[in-house]
Amino acid sequence: MSSIRVDSTKPYFATSSLVVGYALCSSLLAVINKFAITKFNYPGLLTALQYLTSALGVWALGKFGFLHHDPFSLQTAKKFLPAAFVFYLAIFTNTNLLRHANVDTFIVFRSCTPLLVALADTAFRKQPIPSKLTFVSLLIILGGAVGYVATDSGFTLTAYSWAFAYLVTITTEMVYIKHMVTNLGLNTWGFVLYNNLLSLMMAPPVWIITGEYAEVFGALGSNAANFFEPGALFAVSLSCVFGLLISFFGFAARKAISATAFTVTGVVNKFLTVAINVLIWDKHASPFGLLCLLLTIVGGVLYQQSVTGAGSAPSQRETTVSKQTPGENDGDDFPEENQGKAVSGKLASI
Repeated sequence: MSSIRVDSTKPYFATSSLVVGYALCSSLLAVINKFAITKFNYPGLLTALQYLTSALGVWALGKFGFLHHDPFSLQTAKKFLPAAFVFYLAIFTNTNLLRHANVDTFIVFRSCTPLLVALADTAFRKQPIPSKLTFVSLLIILGGAVGYVATDSGFTLTAYSWAFAYLVTITTEMVYIKHMVTNLGLNTWGFVLYNNLLSLMMAPPVWIITGEYAEVFGALGSNAANFFEPGALFAVSLSCVFGLLISFFGFAARKAISATAFTVTGVVNKFLTVAINVLIWDKHASPFGLLCLLLTIVGGVLYQQSVTGAGSAPSQRETTVSKQTPGENDGDDFPEENQGKAVSGKLASI
């Protein structure tokens, strides 16, 4: 009997370690990405380095037998390309949002995704009209977001243009891309490999379209580039490593705990992100803005309760079966979006 107790502690501590690892990575990643873009003001190049690190990391760990990923094939890549394109846009708009606004603004707009997802589900996927609790939670989210925007002293047209672009792309990624990618039959690490490798291939054309290549070469030519400064190297390296780590801990934590527990962990991560962001520097909202931000997060919690209460069993079973997902980067508001959130490793930011 005692031996059973001793053995049972091993998975407990392993699970706890995975949850703590995911919580730390998720809560720190948005702040780290903000730190990185502050020190290294080239969003396209920064995201490309993150894609490169994640793709090489998965490939290398697969070679050494630490994980298994689907082999790369051109046929699968063609099918996956639309998903990777939307993923790239979500990460690109996310990084530019952090470039022009603070972390609090990012969290507010990230927390507003239930509003558009609920509308899109009802309009395009013929889902039932939201329940009363869901409707109330969406109103709370909207009220918190409006209050935050109205009192945001750092409001700029550029920052909020990127914020709305991010909101549209991340909603598209949630509503449409998850369904398409699930049908490809990729395993979790195959998903990460394809997502990051294809996104890396898209980076050079985007550099040309946005003109960032001219900024990079101009800085190199005038010796004004800060590529090799210790602060910039540390910030970029940290963001790349955390982008890969959140993919690992996100996948592993989803396998180790229930969908509900994982969602609760994600909500706690948002509060931790706000607390960390307030403590380490002055790049945060006013006290009233923070109150509106917390109200938005609470609305997200109520929304989660309303959607899981009606179908927690199916959601948990589907999560256990698929075990496949920003990201971002970062967003833990929907049980059905599990596939994409950890894949990006930046959307949870990231």
